[in-house]
Amino acid sequence: MSQVLITGGLGAIGAPLTEELESRGHEVWIADLPWSERERYYRCDVSEYRQLESVFEDRDFDYVYHLAAEFGRKNGEDFYETMWKSNAIGTKNVLRLQREHGFRMVFSSSSEVYGDYDDVMVEDVPRRVGPRQLNDYAISKWVNEQQILNATDRYGTETVRVRFFNTYGPGEYYSEYRSVVAKFCYRALHDLPYHVYEDHHRSFTYIDDTIVTLANVVEHFNPGEVYNIGGERYRNIEELSDIVLDYLDKDDDLVEYRGTEEHNTLNKRASVEKAKRDLGHEQRITLEEGVPETIEWMREVYDVE
Repeated sequence: MSQVLITGGLGAIGAPLTEELESRGHEVWIADLPWSERERYYRCDVSEYRQLESVFEDRDFDYVYHLAAEFGRKNGEDFYETMWKSNAIGTKNVLRLQREHGFRMVFSSSSEVYGDYDDVMVEDVPRRVGPRQLNDYAISKWVNEQQILNATDRYGTETVRVRFFNTYGPGEYYSEYRSVVAKFCYRALHDLPYHVYEDHHRSFTYIDDTIVTLANVVEHFNPGEVYNIGGERYRNIEELSDIVLDYLDKDDDLVEYRGTEEHNTLNKRASVEKAKRDLGHEQRITLEEGVPETIEWMREVYDVE
C-alpha cells in the first residue's frame, strides 16, 4: 500500500482520516504543530520551510493530504497574520517540495471559495463565473487553489482539490472559530446564549461521510480534478438550531434570531454529482442523526450530564 503524509493530521478531519487510511492498509505519517507521542509523527509548522523540508528528507511519500491551515472566517480576521502565513506560505512550501519530490497531493479547500454565488455550487463556478469571496479566509483558499493550478501548469505536479461543505461531528472541539454545528451544540448543551442567522442555508456533511470520500481519493486519483464533499440536503440554519434544541429538550429562550450575517455567503448548496460518480460519495448520516452523535460526544469530553 501507499506511504501517506497528512499535514494537520491531529485535527478534526486529519485524525479520523488517519484511522481510515490505516484501516485500508496505508502507512500513514502525520505532520502537525502540537507535541504528540504518536510513533509516525513529525512536529512541524508548514509555514516554516526548513521544518517541512526535513520531513521529506527523512522519508518518501506517495501521497500528501495537505490539511494544515488556519480555519474560519472570524479566525481569519482576528489572526490574519497567522492565517495568511499558514495558508498561503504553507501551501507554497508544500508545492515547492512537491515539485522536488514528485508526490501526489490532495488539497483541502473550502466551500468558501464560492463566495457570493447564490445558485447550486458546481465545481467549475469559481473559474467560469468568478464570484467574489467575502472574507480573508475564503480569499486564502482561492489563492491556494490558484497556487496549485499554476504549479501544475509550470511543473506538471499532480493534485486533487476537495472543497468541504460544513463538515461537523465528533472530534471537533468547541471554539468561537469552529463550525456552526459545534457552536450550537456546545452552547445549547451548556445553556449559553447564541444567535441564529435565519436567512442562511447550508449543505451539512457528517464527519464519517467526509472521511470515507476523502480516503477514496487516493484509490481513484484523477490529477487536476476538484470535488465538492457535501451533504445532499439543503438546510436552513434555524432548522439546525431546532434539531439541537429538540434533542436536548430545551426551548429557545437563549437564542437571538437575526437576519443576515454580513460578509458571509447566504446559501451554500453543494453539487456532489462528481464526487458521487468518481469517489463513491454518499450522505449516509442525516443532520437529525449526526447532531445527537455530536452532542453525546461533547457530553463525554466536556463532562456534562
